Amino acid sequence: MAEGQVLVLDGRGHLLGRLAAIVAKQVLLGRKVVVVRCEGINISGNFYRNKLKYLAFLRKRMNTNPSRGPYHFRAPSRIFWRTVRGMLPHKTKRGQAALERLKFAYLGRLAHEVGWKYQAVT
Repeated sequence: MAEGQVLVLDGRGHLLGRLAAIVAKQVLLGRKVVVVRCEGINISGNFYRNKLKYLAFLRKRMNTNPSRGPYHFRAPSRIFWRTVRGMLPHKTKRGQAALERLKFAYLGRLAHEVGWKYQAVT
């Protein structure tokens, strides 16, 4: 694989963990990866159970000063980013460099900002 090549992936219809594993491996190999339509990524299992798990995650905070973390992202692209980060050695130079090669494009908001009037329909 060429290192200068950019891999563009459409997230719609893919499972969160499986797509994150593929993306994590590619950025560790040195490829730049752009994931578009993160809002269409699926999570397997019951919706109610997944919601309860995420709400339990939202309750985790630092006792003395909650603004110090952990940070709970709500945007689909940031949830995917955190999933990929969990699969990388992000505390090493190699892992940090790999995370820098990962980019996102949230097309729903981008299209809305440039004049798309049908965001509520999808």
